[in-house]
Parts: sequence; C-alpha cells; structure tokens
Amino acid sequence: MSFILSPVDTVESIDQAEFTAKYLKPRRPLVIKGLTKSWPAREKWTPEYLKAAMNNQVVPLYDNSKADPSKPINSSAAQMPFGDYMDLIRSQPTELRMFFFNIFKQAPELLNDIVLPKDLMGGFIESMPAMFFGGSNSVTFLHYDIDLPHIFHTHFGGTKHVILFENKWKRRLYCLPNATYALEDYDVLNPDTKAFPALEGVEGQEVILEHGDTLFMPTGYWHWMKYLEGSYSLSLRAWDASLTRKAASIYNLAMKGGVDSLLKMAFKADYAKFREKTAIKWADRALAAGKPR
Repeated sequence: MSFILSPVDTVESIDQAEFTAKYLKPRRPLVIKGLTKSWPAREKWTPEYLKAAMNNQVVPLYDNSKADPSKPINSSAAQMPFGDYMDLIRSQPTELRMFFFNIFKQAPELLNDIVLPKDLMGGFIESMPAMFFGGSNSVTFLHYDIDLPHIFHTHFGGTKHVILFENKWKRRLYCLPNATYALEDYDVLNPDTKAFPALEGVEGQEVILEHGDTLFMPTGYWHWMKYLEGSYSLSLRAWDASLTRKAASIYNLAMKGGVDSLLKMAFKADYAKFREKTAIKWADRALAAGKPR
C-alpha cells in the first residue's frame, strides 16, 4: 500500500472568499488552471525568449545526488551557460536542474510578464519571486520551505509530477533533526516500506502540473517534484497572517538554517549519521504510537 495519495483539488478559477474559506484558512493545496490566463508570461516565456533575456549567463546546476554531509545543502554540482542548459533540457533527459534561481536579477523586464494574485490573498514577498528549471529525470528532494511561506507555483513548457504531504506527517516521513528535509534513502514514487515501515499509510496528495497551471502550496507543506519533460516553474511566496507562523519562520531560519549548516561543517559524516539514526528513531516511535507525528 505504502503512501495513500489523493488528487489535489483543481479549479479553472476561484474567488477570494471561496479560496480563503476552503484552502487558505484550512491550509489545503489547490491547482488553479486559469490563474495565469492574463499573464504575458503564459505565451511569451518560451525557451528562446528566456535565452535571449539571460544573454547566456553562466548558471549553477544541481543533480539528484544525496547531499554531501561536509557541504551546505543545495551546493551546486556543475555550471553551464544558460542557453546551453536550456538546449540540454529540451534535447535529452538529464538530472541537472536549477534551484531557486533569481532570473529577475539578470532580466528585470520579465517581472512585467507576471501578475501577483493579490485578488486572492495578501502578504506577497515581492522581492522574492524565483524560478526552477529541470530536465526530464531531475527530481526535487522531499522537503518543506524553511521560511514557511504560502507558495503559488506556476509551471511552464511541459509537465511536472508533484507529491505533497501535510507537515503533521514529518516524523513518519523520516524528517532529519534540525532540518526541513527527509532521509534521501527512499524512493518517494515507490517507497520500500520494509526498510522504512513508518511510510506505510502516510496520506498525501499528488498532481501532474501542465503548462500554465498554478499550484497553491500552503505554509509548511512537504513537496517532492519530478520533471517529466524539460521545463520550468515560477514560485511566488506570501507570508501567512499568523504571528505564530512568522515566529516559526524566524526560528527555522536560525536553527534549521544557520545552526544546522555549522554542525554539518564541524562534524561532517558523524553528524550525518546521528541525524539519520534520529530520524529513524522518531519515525519508529510515531508509527508505534499510531500517529502522524
């Protein structure tokens, strides 16, 4: 049985009252297929258009390798001119992807092609739109965003498989201590529940995003993503209105960002082994208690 996955709710459009009542307040994911219909980006952001905007800047690339305990998380695996990278992901399968890339620093005119969905909610962090690129076979490992924003994730140019879990399942997902990501030793698509029994029965949701689709991921949601075709996405981030959530964001940035990086650099493999053993212990306890946490 392993994970129990249900489809993410999908609508063509939605008004603020319904969005707030059904998805924002209860923190439920939603796909809005028509949110970007009025965006110039929906038609303009072809690979050729983005290549011209980037003027062949050299960009950092990442692969599917397990994190090196001696390095900070998200250390790049390679570098390549942007145009060459776009040609690569369009021509053949590759694990190489771009992570949280601020394309607007190089090409600020692209901001004119998007519209913040302020008719649905407030709190958008206007200085932090970011893009993600990947070739078919590239995977974003299972994690939740450290600063706990709500995310509007719009996909362009292909398809992407997304699997989501509420944060209440973090112990059963083998969340590492002092971190916002899980053990990388199991396959999210086909988990080995004999080796990782706590995954059995964990409830989540999944969706295949198509060109122009926008996925609303509420604060704290775990997400795993696989590019099914060479394509790219834009994430818009917004703060939750809760002061408690904002305080949790500051704590995460300090403890699960700064302190964790220091411990990784100081203790390297020993710290990695400690975290993995602790994650397994936590998962076993949560499973024995019959609870998500």
